[in-house]
Amino acid sequence: MSERRPETPAEAEGTTGLFVALGKMLRFLRERKGLTQTEFGELVGYGPDAISAMERGVRRLRPEVLIKAEELLDAGGLFTEVIPEVEEALAKARTRHPEWYRNYAGLEAEAVELHFYANHAVHGLLQTEDHARAVFSKRRPFLDEETIERRVTDRLSRQQVFERWPAPIVSYILEEVVLDRPIGGRRVHADQLRRMLQVGQMQNVEIQVMPTRVEEHPSLGSAFNLLAPKGHGQVAYTEAQGYPRLITELEEVRRIADRYGIMRAMALSPSESRKLIESKLEEL
Repeated sequence: MSERRPETPAEAEGTTGLFVALGKMLRFLRERKGLTQTEFGELVGYGPDAISAMERGVRRLRPEVLIKAEELLDAGGLFTEVIPEVEEALAKARTRHPEWYRNYAGLEAEAVELHFYANHAVHGLLQTEDHARAVFSKRRPFLDEETIERRVTDRLSRQQVFERWPAPIVSYILEEVVLDRPIGGRRVHADQLRRMLQVGQMQNVEIQVMPTRVEEHPSLGSAFNLLAPKGHGQVAYTEAQGYPRLITELEEVRRIADRYGIMRAMALSPSESRKLIESKLEEL
């Protein structure tokens, strides 16, 4: 099962079709010329994997590549004619999705502030190894053992964010149901609650629980993350049914941050939340 990635600038701006069509044309003309991806890549300064990505529309064809392809593949003006449209699409992508934004894991690792809302599952940065393994082992469709171990390792490696100095500001809002669902069984769940208590003791971390009994709720949508990357404004990240989305549009991020602030005011305080987690642990 391939990993889904955050939407590309082309997808977000509706220009995917342009680059997919250009990629198909590039492949047709390259094969007509009798060149392999490796041979063509050497002529334009890219490796075969990059050429493959361009031909599939996954990687955007840049004007300088189109200019070289025009001459090398005898395109008859086909590629040079579309350069204005390509430049316009690239400009839109740069405006909405700058390069620094594309790798979420990179943003998370360097963020100066991280705020997380979890409504049905323990957030990855809080998970124990056994909890993470239980999560991936029960995912559908099933994953093979190698993939499970790789994902567990990747998830645990992200937790190095807690060891950084200077330490980032971190906060969590967890729905109470997250504390009640015994993923992996009683022992694994008990260790998971202890992990939450341990992380919650860190000076730079606050964990708050949103009680199930609360009668009003400002955010009944999906879980989300709010990050303040080093040197950049706040961004948001959401994921639904395995489809991730990184958000940089200022007004949309502001609305998510506003909802998060309201939830922090409605949730139990960090000390009250700690007591609730302790009581859940004692009940096991």
